[in-house]
Amino acid sequence: MELTEYIRPLLRWWWLIIASTLIAAGSSYLVTRQQPEVYRSTATLMIGSAIDDLNPSNSDFSVTQSLAATYVDFANGSSVRQATGKALGLQGLPPISVSQVPNTNFVDIAVTDSDPRRAQAVADELTRQLISRSPTAAEGIRRQEFASKQLDSYETAITETEAQIAAKREELGQLDSALEIAEAQNELASLEGSLQQLQTNYTSLLATTQQGATNTIRVIEPASLPQAPVDPQNTITILAATAFGFVLAATAAYLLEYLDDTVKTPDQIMKLGKLTTLAGISFINTEDDSKLITVSDPRSPTSEAYRVLRTAIQFSVVDKKNSLLLLTSGVSGEGKSTTAANLSVVMAQAGHNVLLVDGDLRRPSQHSIFTLPNKRGVTSLLLKLNVEDSDIDVRNLVEDIVQPTKVEGLQVMTCGPIPPNPSELLGSTKMRRLLEVLEGLYDFVIVDSPPALSVTDAAVLSAIAGTTLIVVRANKSRKDEFKQVVERLDDVNANIAGAVLNSLKAGSEGHNLYYYYKDPYYSNGDDGEKDEPQPNSKLRKRFLRGQEAVQS
Repeated sequence: MELTEYIRPLLRWWWLIIASTLIAAGSSYLVTRQQPEVYRSTATLMIGSAIDDLNPSNSDFSVTQSLAATYVDFANGSSVRQATGKALGLQGLPPISVSQVPNTNFVDIAVTDSDPRRAQAVADELTRQLISRSPTAAEGIRRQEFASKQLDSYETAITETEAQIAAKREELGQLDSALEIAEAQNELASLEGSLQQLQTNYTSLLATTQQGATNTIRVIEPASLPQAPVDPQNTITILAATAFGFVLAATAAYLLEYLDDTVKTPDQIMKLGKLTTLAGISFINTEDDSKLITVSDPRSPTSEAYRVLRTAIQFSVVDKKNSLLLLTSGVSGEGKSTTAANLSVVMAQAGHNVLLVDGDLRRPSQHSIFTLPNKRGVTSLLLKLNVEDSDIDVRNLVEDIVQPTKVEGLQVMTCGPIPPNPSELLGSTKMRRLLEVLEGLYDFVIVDSPPALSVTDAAVLSAIAGTTLIVVRANKSRKDEFKQVVERLDDVNANIAGAVLNSLKAGSEGHNLYYYYKDPYYSNGDDGEKDEPQPNSKLRKRFLRGQEAVQS
């Protein structure tokens, strides 16, 4: 699959994608503009005092980090938050975020609110509630003061003992008597023992206080009053909404393309049926214009498109034996009768002697298109014709049945009375005999047959006709139906020259491919009269390449 196959749904549904993206962007912008300004107050706590230790160990940091994670879970619990709201007299708390700074023993408490003072108050109170539930708050004021005094006494005693040891060591260096030296050494040993005991007691007492404990909470940065609102990241929100709208619309475009199984482009016709698209015909509004647009508006782009089809047929039908053209489609309503009528007109306008035969013996329409009576036609001629009749007799019957039109060189053989057995008549020896005589009388005999999938008439006629064209209506003909038409005609060895893509709408891929304004398929003379048709070289090369691809 080529890249264009992937992007075709996006190009086809571009308006849906653009509209959805703009709606998503505009909606998110309006929503973010209506949001009130918010403020954030943050308090930072430190768990333990490992940072105050001159030689902290990995174990100290590991324990305090684990404790920090525990306090985060505790602060996110309902009991702490309910107590905070009760203490502040609030029925509900603003958004609170309690998190641990990665790989540290720090805990951040962030409160976001439209009122900056309330955000600060909630952060402070939550900090107090958390501290009050820690072992730090379990110690009484008196005990803290007593412990502090004892620590001060131990610090003084340790300092004095260290000074005595230094003095005794200096004195020991000046003694000469062995007895005095021995006594000084005993005193020095006693002082060192006392110093060691003082340090042990000091360390033990320090570990029982907040100053040296591991499971403690200290406020590093108290909650401050925010002065400016925080950035609500409106830009990111709008971009995310825009991207979501684009992705949603693109997904819908691919889904719609997947669910739509109609034929739209010449490439699809080539892939489904291995057929060349001989021409693309624009949509004809039959309410405003005549179906014979080649007569009512011969200079229109649609009329030029029928001339493109005529020239393509002229390239493919160079033998007189192949002058019998059959037009069919998958189902009714795909424009085969209109295509047959306009093709007959442009064939006659090119100077050919053309006969249009209404071979749809079930729902004939050519008499309505050309405004002709339908009392006599194909069926009445077949009733009179005998297989043993000479060519002259058959020609006389034909001349009595065919009707002239306003277009010079074009005659029409209408259906006539609708028979009870259309398939038998079309497949009869009489019909084959009639078509053989008609091929000798006219340059081109164009037969409008019934839809190939509705009845077997088209398959019967295609086996007799020299060339068969399949009319496909863009955005209506189903892919499966088109494939069935090709398969059914192949089963009877029909010579399918190609397909006609009908009812193309302006802006579609097929329309842009086949309709040219700067480089028209046919040129006009300076006097305003149409020159002799000269096929555009680009379209001719494209057609020939398509024919070669089909033959190979």
